[in-house]
Formats: sequence, C-alpha cells, structure tokens
Amino acid sequence: MKILTANLPEPDAGVLSLPNDADPREASLVGIHRVDLHFPKFTDGRAYSQAFWLRRRLGFKGEIRATGDVLIDQLVQMSRCGFNVAVLKAGVDATDAQAQFDRYARFYQADASNPQAIFS
Repeated sequence: MKILTANLPEPDAGVLSLPNDADPREASLVGIHRVDLHFPKFTDGRAYSQAFWLRRRLGFKGEIRATGDVLIDQLVQMSRCGFNVAVLKAGVDATDAQAQFDRYARFYQADASNPQAIFS
C-alpha cells in the first residue's frame, strides 16, 4: 500500500470521489483510474465495504484511495479490503504506518487483493 502524508491537489479528470452512502454498483467507472473513499471518522467503516465492492465484485483495477480520518492501525485491513493508497493526517509518521505492514505480512484467509487462501 502506498502511504501519502498529505492529500495533494490533483486534476479531477479520471478521479471519482464517492460519498459514504453511495452504492458503488451505481457509479460509472468508465474512464476512471482512481476512486477516493472517505472516512469521516475512524468508527465509520462504510468505505471498507465500498472498496471491497469496487475491487472484488466490480473488478476495478485502478487506485482506491482512503482519505479522511485514516489511522495507521487500520491500514492493513484497508489494504485487505482493496485500498492501495492511504492519505495520513499531517504529523503522522509514514514509517510507523509501514511498520504495520511489516508486522502483518501474510494471512491465511483470502481478501480483496489476494482472492485465494494460502492453503488453497
């Protein structure tokens, strides 16, 4: 997972920002290379489901970016749900974030990024 420490302004062409209450199945992904999903607070997990739908059910191959109240202890689960970029709040050390991935490198279960379990 790519970790960003600031949400830098980028051109909007090809970027879709989905609100938390949007159904990803209803969004047109034609010409879209990045989908931004927002966490208004860390206890709101609807973006996890949206990411999973985009990655596994809709087959979206582009970038899925987590924005908002993104905590480093949630990054591994975000990655397993289909996110491949996370924007951390200012002042959060990206090295601490990477330590989460070093700590949890493999999983027995399948996930959005690796649809086959280790023992399959």
